[in-house]
Amino acid sequence: MPRTEEHILVIPAATIERLGAFEGFQSDVQRYLPAILASDELSFRPRSQMEQDPSFKQLIPYVVLQYEDRQRGTQVFAYTRGSGQGESRLHARRSIGIGGHISEEDAAGGSDPYRTGMHRELAEEVRLDSAFEESCVGLIYDPSNEVGTVHLGIVHRLILETPAVVANEEDICDTGFVGVEQLRGQRERLETWSQLCLDHLF
Repeated sequence: MPRTEEHILVIPAATIERLGAFEGFQSDVQRYLPAILASDELSFRPRSQMEQDPSFKQLIPYVVLQYEDRQRGTQVFAYTRGSGQGESRLHARRSIGIGGHISEEDAAGGSDPYRTGMHRELAEEVRLDSAFEESCVGLIYDPSNEVGTVHLGIVHRLILETPAVVANEEDICDTGFVGVEQLRGQRERLETWSQLCLDHLF
């Protein structure tokens, strides 16, 4: 039996526009996120179609892992995307965000698909052995490239008690906590969403 294509969570671009069109980093989470997640226009649609259809936006939790080091200051988990990572257009780029698509399977059993999908993606990509405080700090829409035109990023910040994070996937390479100033020096190597997070969160 052929493998069924993944269906992913999307929302019409028109819904976002009614809330207020924006580009780049949007920090007014309360204006957008509750309305998006409560919308009856959310749906699960075939991923291959959605990758080519900017009239829908794929919801992507994007989790930034942060640790406060007494000697070195703010440290941020960073990695390089390998060729096995799902979005081929981002391969070899540095990133400070962990996340991915919300799948239809994340709604199984009546669970909250967004929260379930966010934690599933985090657990798939890294092993996190630290307590943390979580906050949702912004949204990202970047139509300057073909990846950005079909995705809506929802940025979560996890402030960790200890820097106990290791990669769970071979294609998450060159991992480790990096100081903010060092990241700024590497800014041009970062994927666009990570550049926006670096600029607005730190």
